[in-house]
Amino acid sequence: MPNIGASIPGSPGVGALWRPEGNAVKSRGFTLIELLIVVVIIGILAALAIPKFANTKQKAYVAQMKSDLKNLATAEEAYFYDSTAYTSSLAALNNFRSSTGVTLNVLEATPMGWSAEALHGQTTRACYLFNGVATPVGNATVAGKITCT
Repeated sequence: MPNIGASIPGSPGVGALWRPEGNAVKSRGFTLIELLIVVVIIGILAALAIPKFANTKQKAYVAQMKSDLKNLATAEEAYFYDSTAYTSSLAALNNFRSSTGVTLNVLEATPMGWSAEALHGQTTRACYLFNGVATPVGNATVAGKITCT
């Protein structure tokens, strides 16, 4: 009795093991299940990563406001060195300009101290700084220390 799964010598292949594409079994693609599993894994990773990056913009805006307040403090001290008083005019501080999107307000400027706030157009948070014997502003309670809400 002949072997049903074997090929007959000299004939193209007969039986359950013969394929019309020949020996090119290795070139088949991915199955739908394999592709779905990969998509689900990528979706899970994205769901974990997106919330972590959402807070990054807020941190960048706060860092920008803090940087502007530090630069304002340096400019105020340079002005005090020349004039023995502080100023509320940014133009008097050698045309001091804040970063794009940041609004600086010098709330109080006396010969004994000054206070300021920084606001950013893309966030509801605000940062505060006062120096000398100026009235504390916002939630700033320590002179020279920037605090943000």
